[in-house]
Amino acid sequence: METPAEHTDPINASILSISEDQISGFEREPFLLIAERSGVPFDLVVDRIQTMLKAGTIRRVRQTLLATNLAPGALVAWRIPANRLDAAFDFMVKQDPFSGHVVVRSTDAQTAGSDFRLWTTLKVPLPYSREAHCELLARITGAETFRIMPAKGIFALGVGHVRRKKIEPGDKTSEPAQMLKVELAELSDLEWRVLLALKEELTPDEIGLSPWKNRAERAGVTLDTFYTVAEALSARRIIGRFSTFLEHVKPTVTGQRVTRFNALFHWAVPPGEEARAGAEVGRHEILTHCYWRESGPEFNHVSIMAVAHGSDKERVFAHKAAIDDHLKSCNIPISYTNVFWGGRSEIKPSEISPQVYKDWIVKMENAPSLS
Repeated sequence: METPAEHTDPINASILSISEDQISGFEREPFLLIAERSGVPFDLVVDRIQTMLKAGTIRRVRQTLLATNLAPGALVAWRIPANRLDAAFDFMVKQDPFSGHVVVRSTDAQTAGSDFRLWTTLKVPLPYSREAHCELLARITGAETFRIMPAKGIFALGVGHVRRKKIEPGDKTSEPAQMLKVELAELSDLEWRVLLALKEELTPDEIGLSPWKNRAERAGVTLDTFYTVAEALSARRIIGRFSTFLEHVKPTVTGQRVTRFNALFHWAVPPGEEARAGAEVGRHEILTHCYWRESGPEFNHVSIMAVAHGSDKERVFAHKAAIDDHLKSCNIPISYTNVFWGGRSEIKPSEISPQVYKDWIVKMENAPSLS
């Protein structure tokens, strides 16, 4: 009998409800922990994750990093002529390893920022410049202008689509979300070696016991040293979560989709209210991301941005309405709000290695503009 590979299979759903975003920090044996928390036997956990990865239900298995603490990052909105949009999208997906999420967005009506159709996340390692990077991309892609929006605070970060299918509008944590400040960390050569080996996607044969053995060898250290360095980085909040990332944008081989709608919510709140507003928005469990960003006049000075996914558009609107009602109940004034819907999208980890950037910039300095 063929092993089920869809996220809707009950055993797979039990595993994914934990493995997507419930394993925080670095763990020596993450798959044992997934088995323990999901109640699924270890050997079955390994078999099902391997099967889902090979089938494309899971698009990657990896240890995430809090990359905003390793390289200056930002959300970037691009205004690009319509006839260049697809080519610009393809370039940022295929040719720019420092652009992570690449999404074409639209609004239901013509509003502030509606002509900024391409949105990307960006990490540019020091000593290089985000602004210079965006100027280079603008020259190559033909972008008319762009808006760089660094994160000032993070209130929610964890993509658990299977778990969130059961969340009702208004479901929230008992306390406001804690804001994680964005503070760049300095790493030693040893720490960089361990981190760069740690962050790469796991292959199917690494899923099981001792998944970090090969990574320690790649970093040129003993396994004990690898553990010690990784655990220290985790304690410094440089390491994020261990995750099995679902393919939630494209249909699987059997035509199923994890989600259909990707909404970027915007709220403008008065200066001085950003941290409180973000904490109240970020406690809503439907949200996969929630940030304090400064958007400027192009987007009516929006300062709180959050992302929610769903299979039904009206259901996503219901979640947004519940958050709006909660902000009103907290006496947090909202001068403007909007929803940007995701369309074509590709998601990949942003590269953070200064050496990779050094090699890339040499390659791109004389790159021709896209036709």
